[in-house]
Amino acid sequence: MRNFHCAGLLLSSILLSPQVLAAADVADNFRLTDHHGVSHELHYLSDMKAVVLLAQGNGCDASRQAATAVQALQGKYESRGVAFLAINSNLNDALPAVVKEANQAGIKLPILLDGTQLVGESLNLANNGEVLVLNPKGWKIAYRGDASGISSALDAVVAGKPAPAATAAKGCAIKMPEREKRSAHTNISYEKEIAPLLMDKCVVCHREGGIGPWQMSNYDMIRGFSPMIREVVRTQRMPPWHADPHYGVFSNDRGLSPAQAKTLVHWIEAGSPRGTGTDPLLAQKKDWPKWELGEPDLIVELPPFTTPATGTIPYQNIKLDNPLDRDVWVRAIDFLPGQRAVLHHIIASAGGEIRGNISLNNYVPGAQPLQVPKDNGILLPAKSKLHFQVHYTPNGQVLTDVTRMGLYFMKAPPKYNFRSMIFVNTKLKIPPNDKYHVEKAERKFDQDAVIFSLHPHAHFRGKSSSFVAHYPDGREETLINIPTYDFNWQSTYDLAKPLTVPAGTRIVYTQVFDNSVQNRANPDPNREVTWGEQTWEEMVFGVIRYRNVKEDQKQQSSEPNQSDLFTSMPGT
Repeated sequence: MRNFHCAGLLLSSILLSPQVLAAADVADNFRLTDHHGVSHELHYLSDMKAVVLLAQGNGCDASRQAATAVQALQGKYESRGVAFLAINSNLNDALPAVVKEANQAGIKLPILLDGTQLVGESLNLANNGEVLVLNPKGWKIAYRGDASGISSALDAVVAGKPAPAATAAKGCAIKMPEREKRSAHTNISYEKEIAPLLMDKCVVCHREGGIGPWQMSNYDMIRGFSPMIREVVRTQRMPPWHADPHYGVFSNDRGLSPAQAKTLVHWIEAGSPRGTGTDPLLAQKKDWPKWELGEPDLIVELPPFTTPATGTIPYQNIKLDNPLDRDVWVRAIDFLPGQRAVLHHIIASAGGEIRGNISLNNYVPGAQPLQVPKDNGILLPAKSKLHFQVHYTPNGQVLTDVTRMGLYFMKAPPKYNFRSMIFVNTKLKIPPNDKYHVEKAERKFDQDAVIFSLHPHAHFRGKSSSFVAHYPDGREETLINIPTYDFNWQSTYDLAKPLTVPAGTRIVYTQVFDNSVQNRANPDPNREVTWGEQTWEEMVFGVIRYRNVKEDQKQQSSEPNQSDLFTSMPGT
């Protein structure tokens, strides 16, 4: 840690100096979502011979002409290993307007939406209609200029030769307010802006006993890791929140707002100045509670399990007796893992002898406690069986895990039963070396319902996910788009405002997979992948938590929280 910390100090003071950034000779890695809701990471294109990046702007003739010229070259150069993208870094060009512009101007290129302008700033974009040619070998900007010079530049880069001199690009100026006041970024206050931001969004994981690999304990640690922080913010890996902000608002959103992302990155690019004042990270509360929601009403301890250093561990199907001699309604459920490093997931249920038909809660990396919405509850019958499907993955060490589940009870029965709708497609087949393979599963609500949350699940090859509602009147609504599915952070997305849908509403859950070598987590891109429980296999598995609008009180007591697919699931 000490050596990395010192290296980080050197990097933050040299590599991220404003003078170096202003030159924009090298394209740093970034991730942006395009106007179709598809995520693009620049360095994912490392298998290309060249990347063409067009600065696109709505209502700009130079931009439209450049797009026409760029698209005319796609047929010739895509087969030679050249990728073509556009980027919109204009503050006034919102998603609907970009979609309209693309349709009217015949722009077929994916248009990456750079709403924070952080990417446009680092690339030193000046005019809409400007074209960059990037060389993936070192990510140098080989050409910057007018669209008329792209062909010559591409011929040179593909052949491994220097690109010819560029012709200055003429077009509509891209207004970047923060670029004009870059020198003022040294005045961003660590004490009043940066440290509070980190404490709000990051410290919950990056603390002693937290899931983060290092602790945000003081300014020196932040400065040392500044290059890494900038990298993970620009590539949207951290904070771990992956919902497309153009679709839905979620109450448990742990991502950075555009303003927060800009403040943090600009501070780092200014050299991570300490400034004056105290260090709030040094004074932060050290006494983190064991249980986030306080001491549970009932703690169920799973039997100890020792994981080997290597190998494959079959799913552990554990059945325990509910120690309570009375029915209780549950308002919240949390898990306290014993060994986070090897505990991949838990699916908890209650009820039947073989497998529970009452869905309790799941634990996955990055999971938060389940807090049942107001007026809803989960009925746990007296003396029922508690079922736990536990998946461990070795990490090179012999470790013993003792995980606990905490249950929090309601004082009185609720109005509604908190239910689960499961989406499964066990017939999936992902071809070898396929970068973009789509699979779907769908369900239909047979009653008017209120949707509270959405949860996608896949394994290492998961690339993106979405839930789309198809209403009986023919309307469609994207409930959530997850452009970047991250196997290491499997979030449940809680709607800020629960959505009421009519009977007959069909929900389509889409899971996209990346079975290529460019997927760095891919166990084996050369094999066809089918359904399976282990992480080198795959799943199309989604969950919607909901309640019926009109609850049959008799049914509520006899069939609590039951999903017609839950008991027949072959595993998740």
